[in-house]
Amino acid sequence: MFGTIGDEDLSRTTPTVRFEPHRRTQTIAVVPAYDEGRRIGSVVLQVKPYVDQVLVVDDGSHDDTAQIAQAAGALVIRHERNRGKGCALNTGLMRARTLGATAVVLIDGDGQHRAEEIPNVLAPILRYEADVVVGSRYLHPHEQVPRHRVLGHKALTWLTNIVSGVHLSDSQNGFRALSARALDVLRFSSHGFSVESEMQFLIREHKLRVTEAPVTTLYPERPKRSVVSHGLQVLDGLVRVTNQYRPLLSYGLPGLVAFMVGLSAAASAIEHLHRAPRLAVGLALAGLPLLGFGTMGLFIGVLLQAMRCLFEDTVRANRVELSEEPESDVD
Repeated sequence: MFGTIGDEDLSRTTPTVRFEPHRRTQTIAVVPAYDEGRRIGSVVLQVKPYVDQVLVVDDGSHDDTAQIAQAAGALVIRHERNRGKGCALNTGLMRARTLGATAVVLIDGDGQHRAEEIPNVLAPILRYEADVVVGSRYLHPHEQVPRHRVLGHKALTWLTNIVSGVHLSDSQNGFRALSARALDVLRFSSHGFSVESEMQFLIREHKLRVTEAPVTTLYPERPKRSVVSHGLQVLDGLVRVTNQYRPLLSYGLPGLVAFMVGLSAAASAIEHLHRAPRLAVGLALAGLPLLGFGTMGLFIGVLLQAMRCLFEDTVRANRVELSEEPESDVD
């Protein structure tokens, strides 16, 4: 039997799991999968020797992904409809918390990752040296990424590094490991493939220790979706995530630039008016709207940043209150 989850967002009701550094380590692999019936069985069988439990989240597949994963020995949770990789990871991490995981491996269900590299990815977590380990195909000395993918990976990584403030060499790699502390705080609002980018924002927000590990990525077949379409989806999600986590950067910085350009144009128009008996209409028409848009952008950015800080303080205070509640044993 495998569990089924409907359309409600269960990630918001996840109980807090306290990090106990001296308890027995339990490693759980969380595998999001969508229409991976051809590969999921072998993925589960390959991953099982390296973790205590394999948890497959079938994200509304139309094939027999769930049945094959269960037959291979995985614990399976199934979404009634396809909700996106971010939702699948939220569901998997929620179940990992309830199972008492002290370390989690995230690995894709399409067979692109080598299960034998799990110990290397997990090692910094088990040594308490990091909270998040990100696999990087660009740190592997023998990695051969198709040329048409390299440019997209590099561009998205560069952009994600700049807007998130966390620098990685391969921001879009789904092969990762999480500590109990990371597991406790990570909640994704992204539904699609921008979830890896969102994790960098969360790493910065929660001050998680992050490192990278070299991994191999396999490309045995053509991708199920267009590489260009996939990249545009990630880019769209990255813009949304930036607006959510860093509104001062999204709105305030462009507002400041517009305000300064508008101010410069207005000053030039006034200077021209002093030199000649007529107004520089073009400069004035350009400067005034820019001043208005810039002021509005700055105001919106500062306001949203203040609201976000207030929200974060409220959530942090609630977590402290929950952690300080007395516990009682049930006979």
